[in-house]
Amino acid sequence: MITFLQRVTQAQVNVDSQVRAKIGIGLMILLCAEREDSEIEADQLLQKLLSYRVFADDDGKMNVSLLQLAQKHALNKSVGEVGLLIVPQFTLAADTQSGTRPSFTPAAGPERARRLFDYFVAQAVARKIPALSIETGVFGNHMQVSLINDGPVSFWLQTRKSATPKSSPALH
Repeated sequence: MITFLQRVTQAQVNVDSQVRAKIGIGLMILLCAEREDSEIEADQLLQKLLSYRVFADDDGKMNVSLLQLAQKHALNKSVGEVGLLIVPQFTLAADTQSGTRPSFTPAAGPERARRLFDYFVAQAVARKIPALSIETGVFGNHMQVSLINDGPVSFWLQTRKSATPKSSPALH
């Protein structure tokens, strides 16, 4: 599985001109299942995502994970919740090595991708992390995603080495 995460001060997803999901401070992630992915990769990616240190500590160093930030917010109820906005995006698996049109054959098919997206979200919710609000985009729908990237801080995470060549070394 692949995720492109962005540290945000706010993010939202609109579907049919209606706000579907919205968060403040937290992470907005684009999530993609590849052909050979299973629940194992979803679990691995979720664990890595929650523990990936992308928020500043008291010394200004990126040394605080989403889980730690949520725990800190849970202790200080006056600061509100931390958000995790999960948006399905199959185009992350695109093969862009040749031609002028990307190939999406590395991406999981729609049924498998939906099942893994739903599983990933359910596993995140099941953790019942205090002060962490989990919102989602809508699988299979055309969405408008807006965000304010804080930093900017963006990372590409992948659970295993894919056979898919990546077109942009900057995303690794």
